[in-house]
Amino acid sequence: MVQYHKAIKAKRSGSGGKKRSMRDKVRIHYGGFFRRTHFEKEKEARKKLKGKYGQEKIAVSKASHANVSTPEGVKKATILSVVSNEANRHYSRENIITKGAILETNLGKVRVISRPGQHGVINAVLIEKK
Repeated sequence: MVQYHKAIKAKRSGSGGKKRSMRDKVRIHYGGFFRRTHFEKEKEARKKLKGKYGQEKIAVSKASHANVSTPEGVKKATILSVVSNEANRHYSRENIITKGAILETNLGKVRVISRPGQHGVINAVLIEKK
């Protein structure tokens, strides 16, 4: 389902009178569908999407590598599995990567700090070395 982004206001004014909306829903308040970034061993795929005001967004649809920030510098790591995901407990079973997900890589356990469905890349920080 498409998300609707509009601030929810109070139903009553300060004096107790009922507030009414000045206008109906507008197209600009509607967001897009959730873009699931799946972990796959050999495949990597990206999609170009239209953004607001003519911008282009790149979403990762399938990922096998992540850019990991370590004390020595940034390294490209191969993803082995999705350990856990705080966004939804079922995402780790379905191998869906979102911001905050903990991944098992060849360098060790890492936490994703980028938004793969928005940024087009998976950036992560090393939290447990192998």
